[in-house]
Amino acid sequence: MTTAHYDDAQLLRARIGLASEIERGSAVLSSRVVEAFLNVPRHPFVPAFYREDGGLHRPWRAEDSAGEAWLREVYANQVLVTEVDGVHADGAGPEERHGVATSSSTLPSLMADMLDALDVRPGNRVLEIGTGTGYNAALLCHLAGAPNVTTIDRTEQLVAAARARLHEAGFEPVVVRADGADGYPGGAPYDRIIATCGVRRLPQAWLDQCAPGGLIVAPVGGAVARLAKLPDGRAAGRFLHRPAAFMPLRSGEDVRPEVPERQTGGRLTGISARELDDPGFSFWAGIHLAPTVIRHGPTLHDLADGSVARVLDHPDGSSSVALSGPRDLWHVVEAAHRSWLDENRPRREWFTVEAGPEGHQFVGYTAPDGTSSHWNL
Repeated sequence: MTTAHYDDAQLLRARIGLASEIERGSAVLSSRVVEAFLNVPRHPFVPAFYREDGGLHRPWRAEDSAGEAWLREVYANQVLVTEVDGVHADGAGPEERHGVATSSSTLPSLMADMLDALDVRPGNRVLEIGTGTGYNAALLCHLAGAPNVTTIDRTEQLVAAARARLHEAGFEPVVVRADGADGYPGGAPYDRIIATCGVRRLPQAWLDQCAPGGLIVAPVGGAVARLAKLPDGRAAGRFLHRPAAFMPLRSGEDVRPEVPERQTGGRLTGISARELDDPGFSFWAGIHLAPTVIRHGPTLHDLADGSVARVLDHPDGSSSVALSGPRDLWHVVEAAHRSWLDENRPRREWFTVEAGPEGHQFVGYTAPDGTSSHWNL
C-alpha cells in the first residue's frame, strides 16, 4: 500500500475533495454512496497508473512525484488507465508504451451513479463482474458488508493484486478468477449484480443468478442499464441518463478480430466521424447497427460479413467514407442519423430495456405520439 509519502491529514483531504466533487456533480446521490467515497480510499488500489500523452502511455507511481501531485491525480474525478495491451502499470518499466488500454479504474462519478442505481442495502448479496483494481469492490463492501460481496475477473494478475489490496484495506470479500460471462454460481442467487465491463446483451447467467426482486446494473449496448428481476424470470428497466464508455467484457479465448487494412470503394458522406462521438447519437446508432458490428475509432467492422466503413474528415470540412465488403455499412449510420433527428434526438434515459429467460432481449422507445419501436440486442 503506497502511503509513505502522505500523512493522515493529506489522505483525508484527498478523500473529502473527491467525495465533494462527486456530490456536487449529482443531485440524486444517496448519502450512503457519498459516505462510501469518504471512507474508502482510492490510492491503495491504484499504486501505479499510466499517463497518456500523444498516444504514448508512461507509468506513474507515487515515488515518481514530488509533493501531493500524484495524490491529486489519484483522487481527481478521472479515469486512471492501469493496463495497456495486457501490461499492468505495476510491473511496467519506465519507458513509454504504445498500445490500447485494457484495464482501468473507472471514473469515480460514474461509479457513484452506478452504485446509487444499484441501491445496495446492508446484507444484500452482491456480485461484481470485473474486479479490476478492487476499488469498486471495496465500496461495495462498505455498502453491503464484505462477507456479502463476491467479485470476479478473468485475469489472474488482477485478481491476485485486488485480493491483496482489499485485504490490506481491511476488506475480505470473495475474490475469484472466473469468466465474467458465466457469473459465479457458487454464491447465487444475488440481490444485486453490477458489471464494470460492457456487453451488447446480458449473459443468461446473470439473469439466472439474480434473485427475484433483485437489481442488475450493467453497461448494455453503449449505455448503463438498470434492470429489476421480475417474478416470471424477465428483467426490465431503463438506462441511466449519463453517457458511459466501458471496456468490453472479455470472455472465452478473447481473440481480437483483424480489421482489413484496405478498402476497395468510397464516396462522400454528410455524416462526419465526429457524429459517432456524440453521446446521444452514438447510443441511437448502436441500437440500429447489427450486434456483430464493432467500432475502432472512425472505423466500423461487421464481423458477420466482413463489411468495413472507415470515415475520413477532411480539412475543408467535408467527409468521405472508404468501404469494403458486401454492403455499405455507413449507409446504416446515415439512415440512423436521419431518424434520430426526425425523432428530435431522444435521450437514452427515455428508452426501456428488457431481457427474457428465453434469450429475447430488446430496447424499446415510445414517441410522444404513442408510436412504439423495438430493437433487438
